[in-house]
Amino acid sequence: MTSPTVLREVPWATEHLGLTLAHVDSAVGLTVPELIEPGLRRNPRRAHLLVSTVLGKHLPTEPGVVISAGNTLGDLVAEVLGSDVDPVVLGFAETATGLGHCVAARLHARCYLHSTRRDVPQVGTFAGFEEGHSHATSHQLQPTSAELFANDLPLVLVDDEISTGATAVDAIRALHRHNQRSRYVVASLVDMRTSEHRDAMDVAAAELGVRIDSVSLAQGCTELPDGLVESVAALPDPVLNGVAERAGTVERVDLTWPATVPDGGRHGFLSEDVPAFDHAVGSVAAALGDRLDSRRPVIVVGHEELMYLPLRVAEALSTSGHRVRYQTTTRSPAYVLNEAGYPLRRGFRFIAPESGEEQPRFLYNAQWPDEDAVVVVMVDAPADTDRLTSKGGLLDVLTASGTDVVLAVVSGADPARLRAAREGVSS
Repeated sequence: MTSPTVLREVPWATEHLGLTLAHVDSAVGLTVPELIEPGLRRNPRRAHLLVSTVLGKHLPTEPGVVISAGNTLGDLVAEVLGSDVDPVVLGFAETATGLGHCVAARLHARCYLHSTRRDVPQVGTFAGFEEGHSHATSHQLQPTSAELFANDLPLVLVDDEISTGATAVDAIRALHRHNQRSRYVVASLVDMRTSEHRDAMDVAAAELGVRIDSVSLAQGCTELPDGLVESVAALPDPVLNGVAERAGTVERVDLTWPATVPDGGRHGFLSEDVPAFDHAVGSVAAALGDRLDSRRPVIVVGHEELMYLPLRVAEALSTSGHRVRYQTTTRSPAYVLNEAGYPLRRGFRFIAPESGEEQPRFLYNAQWPDEDAVVVVMVDAPADTDRLTSKGGLLDVLTASGTDVVLAVVSGADPARLRAAREGVSS
């Protein structure tokens, strides 16, 4: 895979707090310090944050690096399953919705689905599970039809990191109650489990009478100093939503997406959807590229779970000659510190754009080294509300920092029409 950009200095959290991410092994020649950097958060259950250099979440990342990481992870899954196996793939919201789709694409998976925290009543929830250490614990599975998962094909569960394996085990148990299958693969960019955590997954596999394999780009361990929660709490309050002398500008671009083509894996993405999806991505990227100044660098920012479509658009823009980085917003509050060796140098806190959502959202860094980049904020229709531009909304806090913004609104798939189209094909 393409090598990620890595900090050369000793990580700030290692030097000052003793938080260390140690490398153990890798099947592909990558190291844990190449793939993740130690970050912090004020969370009494977990005060550390593993900031990926290849995911495109907290750090603006070359789209080719993100896709290459997913491809390499998919190749590891294929080695475990064998090339003649046709799996289904599940990505974990919110962080791994794009990564899971990359893995599914590499495997030519029959079906890709990611968990979601957005309730879509016209689709309904097929199953759910919890994430113990997270700030937003409930995962819902909302395929257009339960039959998309009604098979005994191997299920590949994709996450950016495996810290304990508890979320993966909970998901396997929940899915197994709905549809029993004989084999699961847990795939992650980094695997930081202890031997006790690995034993717990083996015990769960024996209880269910299934096989659970694990693959990752690198394995390591997190060395937590005593009193880390208290040490992070004692740090100065982070400075968020910086204000510049000059306010940035906003330009809106409306991008049409076919109503019966899935714009991601929230309601299931089938192998036969690939040609129409690829064509729609090309059309969207061309329309967006026409509105961008090719002389200025671009940071494409996806909205939470909307990761794969913005990633593919960023890749297409890069191919057409733009200098592009890619990342997304997040629900995850993290500690921001503008110090060398710390990965989260700048942060924005803003109100959730979707109606009915009360918890704040966040965006980190969103900067280009030594140049003034245009930030393309890509959202789908449910996030296209007045809350985006109102006081405290994402566009408000970005432009207040002096950032020029292009709001790219993708109409997206219509869940009801997508389901009806699939039922028409299957009937």
